Amino acid sequence: MKKLLSHLDWLESEAIHIMREVAGQCSNPVLLFSGGKDSLCLLRIAEKAFRPGRFPFPMMHIDTGHNYPEVINFRDKKVRDLGERLIVASLEDSMKNGSIVLKSNDEPRNKYQSITLLEAIEEHGFDCCIGGARRDEEKARAKERIMSFRDEFGQWDPKNQRPELWDLYNAKVHKGENIRAFPISNWTEMDVWQYIEREKLELPDIYFAHQREIVRRDNSIVPITNVTPLKENEVVEKIMVRFRTVGDITCTAPVESDADTVEKIILETASTSISERGATRLDDQVSEASMEQRKKEGYF
Repeated sequence: MKKLLSHLDWLESEAIHIMREVAGQCSNPVLLFSGGKDSLCLLRIAEKAFRPGRFPFPMMHIDTGHNYPEVINFRDKKVRDLGERLIVASLEDSMKNGSIVLKSNDEPRNKYQSITLLEAIEEHGFDCCIGGARRDEEKARAKERIMSFRDEFGQWDPKNQRPELWDLYNAKVHKGENIRAFPISNWTEMDVWQYIEREKLELPDIYFAHQREIVRRDNSIVPITNVTPLKENEVVEKIMVRFRTVGDITCTAPVESDADTVEKIILETASTSISERGATRLDDQVSEASMEQRKKEGYF
């Protein structure tokens, strides 16, 4: 009897197909890996696509220098366990060579990741970056193709993208041009958590409910850290929180939660009507057009 594929089976099969298309069509791809939940799903997809051999590409993280240490430590442990190669492209290095100039020492660095990413692409000659972006995250991401074309300046033009009929993908580029491939583009936050549950994927601890010192600032929960210090007249609280998404400390906020297991997170995700970026990304709340503009400038 023919086995019926589940919803997750279909999504996984599509992602494996896309990953193999990248490996087959591109001469020098790289897998973007931050240690976050979406990139961990990509790692499992890569394992299923290419094991028992090694990945046909290295991994790369664009490190702002302001990431949560729990995530960085988990990133490094995961890479060691897999025995794969990790390239860390640092914003600190871009600042030292003058390509990034902060307006002030406490300015959020997230928007400057585009510069370091494009420098790393040029330095290593990558013709495709495999990322974990999903269409349900944000309006600009919803406009992306699976194989999203970038011109010789690393820029994205949403009006100049290639058709992808019948799951046929075109990764052809000229020298200096680039493709961003998104194998889990059609996944939702719920799909990610259900896949994590099914595959029993290990995650950084901050994805699960824990006590943390925070302040309530501009309708968001802001953790107290060395890069997000307490401001005058703010009141510190210690509450149970978890992170729905992780990134630069200055732009990633937790949510109040007592979900300390994957099963509880799935139930909580099913009951929320606010997207993960809408609830937890402080930089995206500044302007609805901010992400699209950043992507046009070369962002992930």
